[in-house]
Amino acid sequence: MTTNIRTAMLLAALSGLLMVVGYRLGGNGGAIVALVFAFIMNFFSYWFSDSMVLMSTGAHKVTEQQEPELYSIIRELANQVKMPMPKVYVVESDSPNAFATGRNPNHAAVAATRGIMRLMPRQELKAVFAHELSHVRNRDTLASAMAATLAGAIGFLVTIAQWSMIFGGMRGRDDKGSNPLGIIGLLVTIILAPLISALIQMAISRTREYGADESAAKTFKMPLELASALETLEAGVMQRPMKVNPAMSHLYIVNPLKGGDIGALFSTHPPIKERVARLRAMAQGKR
Repeated sequence: MTTNIRTAMLLAALSGLLMVVGYRLGGNGGAIVALVFAFIMNFFSYWFSDSMVLMSTGAHKVTEQQEPELYSIIRELANQVKMPMPKVYVVESDSPNAFATGRNPNHAAVAATRGIMRLMPRQELKAVFAHELSHVRNRDTLASAMAATLAGAIGFLVTIAQWSMIFGGMRGRDDKGSNPLGIIGLLVTIILAPLISALIQMAISRTREYGADESAAKTFKMPLELASALETLEAGVMQRPMKVNPAMSHLYIVNPLKGGDIGALFSTHPPIKERVARLRAMAQGKR
């Protein structure tokens, strides 16, 4: 199964979950309202997610005169795949990391922390941005924004459902009185929907990370450099975890919150060891 097909299936699952929550809250009308709500949120996410991401991460735009080495690396990679030069940002953090955002290659931005520019040699830094430009070329940033928007809509509807139960519970579909089974169904939805939503969102993030690793390895011919860079980043973040909003952690090339991998089921990133093993297998022609 290709990365894009798997992502589409996961996004469809998120959309279906949103409609289930809407249905449990307000029947057929609730499901329709939920779908319209998601459409509106995705519209705003499509146009403004990059601005919101850059603002929330504290990234600031830099010029080529300010960061000539960083510009040189990114321009070289962009020219290699005939991609427009993305906007370049820096995050003033000593923790080594990087991310990309933007709905498509014509509206893309990449960001590096001060820590990664100080820590990494040119070839490893180049491999990191080969990974990030792969995210842009694969439209991963758009998929992640859509997943976050759908998850946010589900969370919003679950909050409404919680208030609905507090102030009078759930009326029957025929409005002739309380429906105990309906109340139980709503309670189960309130408990399970946020968990399932988080798991699907994390699965999308992990899928796109593997895809960007593979693109960087095959398109930019840098599997071993990226493998080395990931190991360097894991050690660097372990020493200097980053202070970021957990909702933004999926953006970065490695988990910025802690150096070690947390439980695979609940991590927004695949285990570094697994990513490195895949990259080294690609270098040996085994994948």
